[in-house]
Amino acid sequence: MLKSISKSLWLLLFAVVICCIVYPLALWVVGQTVFPFQANGSIVKGPDGTPAGSLLIAQPFTKDEYFQPRPSAASYNGSASSSSALAASNYALRNRVATTLGPIVRYGSGPKDGQLVAPDIESWFQQDRFQDNPSILLQWADAHNSLAQAWVAADTMHAQYVTTWASTHGPVVEQFIKANPAIPQPQPSDLAVVFFETFSKEHPGRFPSLATHTDSAGKATASIEPAGTGTDIQSTFFDMWRLDHANVNLQNVPGDMVTTSGSGLDPHITLQNAMYQLDRVAAKWAVDTKRETGSVRIEIEALLREKAFAPLNGLAGEKLVNVLEVNLVLRNRYGVPS
Repeated sequence: MLKSISKSLWLLLFAVVICCIVYPLALWVVGQTVFPFQANGSIVKGPDGTPAGSLLIAQPFTKDEYFQPRPSAASYNGSASSSSALAASNYALRNRVATTLGPIVRYGSGPKDGQLVAPDIESWFQQDRFQDNPSILLQWADAHNSLAQAWVAADTMHAQYVTTWASTHGPVVEQFIKANPAIPQPQPSDLAVVFFETFSKEHPGRFPSLATHTDSAGKATASIEPAGTGTDIQSTFFDMWRLDHANVNLQNVPGDMVTTSGSGLDPHITLQNAMYQLDRVAAKWAVDTKRETGSVRIEIEALLREKAFAPLNGLAGEKLVNVLEVNLVLRNRYGVPS
């Protein structure tokens, strides 16, 4: 009995030493000596020498000078890797795709072939008619209550704006409480639909958007104001504009521009996606560097083709570009975006 226990303990000790000490240590030594860059997370540094991110994890880029990654259901949070898991029948998926398309999609034929649709979305919104009925904003809020509530909850300034509105629209709030006795003290998100309905009547052809102003002392202040132009309108109302212009031919966009990856953290985009963004990126760097757009575009296109690769050394899949890698090269080459 004691002999069997002794052998079992020795076997356990041997397994612990091998599996918990020798094997991990061997992997660490090989990783740090043969593959130190990959073993330490593929971390790359910016021009100032500080870590800029990992080539394995996507991160957001908002400036027009940079290429932008795929949308992320995880908000590019490495600790919350996930997909959206939205069904094709879920309007939230259609809305997310539409909000991405609004500012970037172009006409595919006709007198405006190749031009952005965005300015026409703004003009259509200002006319304030959807499917021959007045008040686009009211129809949007009534049809998509969850989107109206999401707008209020998306930013503390939005919620504060609705709170201020509620303080000056007592009868409307009282009517809401009367119609919803289960909500005696409504929060800003509860009032989202009635807020947009009232806003639509008071500011036809306008949407509450963030505006930044600089005072005489050079201090910038932000506020929510009625606006008839801007990316908020281009994004939010592209889907409704498209329904009103169903016969208009639009250019196709690369699928990975509007779809998330399974992890939400894919650091790559297709070369086709990068080429679609090329005009915007080149135009902004040309302005920043005070150079001719054509020459800057040629340089950046050459960079994309140099950095592009396909899985299995080109044996499978489309050519891909690592967004962080390319953007760091642009930052090093052209300086700090203005």
